[in-house]
Amino acid sequence: MRKRGRYWQMAKRESPQMSDYELYYWSVPFRGQFVRAVLASAGKSWTEGGDAAISKLMEGQVKRLPVPFMGPPMLLDRKAGFAIAQMPAIVLYLGETLGLMPKGAQLRAMTMKIVNDANDVIDEITLDGGREMWTKKRWRDFEPRLEKWLSLWEETGRRYGLKAKTGFLLGGRKPGIADIVTATLWSTMAERFDKIEAILEHSAPMTAALTQRVAKLPPLAKLAAKARRDYGEAYCGGQIEASLRKVLAR
Repeated sequence: MRKRGRYWQMAKRESPQMSDYELYYWSVPFRGQFVRAVLASAGKSWTEGGDAAISKLMEGQVKRLPVPFMGPPMLLDRKAGFAIAQMPAIVLYLGETLGLMPKGAQLRAMTMKIVNDANDVIDEITLDGGREMWTKKRWRDFEPRLEKWLSLWEETGRRYGLKAKTGFLLGGRKPGIADIVTATLWSTMAERFDKIEAILEHSAPMTAALTQRVAKLPPLAKLAAKARRDYGEAYCGGQIEASLRKVLAR
């Protein structure tokens, strides 16, 4: 019997069968939004611990955590009695356990490449979590790199048959995790930053069109509307978002 830490036992007692999962992430549509999107697309229910609960967890002893982790997102699977952190690992776990991963090692590997690429993009758009703040010069220097990131999505889609009005990032007949992650990444940014939306549409028109198609699917559209209600215009929060908004202001 593996040890899960005292907090896991408390969570099981305090929230019995309230939902399929419990997600710990800050009140912003940033890294945790990918997890929300996969859960929503799979028709799963979840509750969120909230900012205060996350802070309390992070201040506590590592040995009492449901899973050793440095920062959110962190997911508790109530029925399985399992906890996992790190966005790509959570998405992989959900994909495997909910039957959302494509068949074949190559497509599964490509799916996780897209997930990790998305994770890298949001690291870069926040300058490694706000280690530095954006300036006009830093943004000018970054724009070509952002365009290159978009070209990776565009070329990946092209190789798997993506068209402007049809298809999915890795082929297939229905959207997969790669498409859900893609739509979440670019739609969340584009909706909040007009300049990024313009770069997306100009540099990666097929990716932009795919993003729009997938983001309009009822579960994701509902999730996006909830994010607007709950978080307003917020993206990643804090001083790093303020500096990003300053350099991207019209």
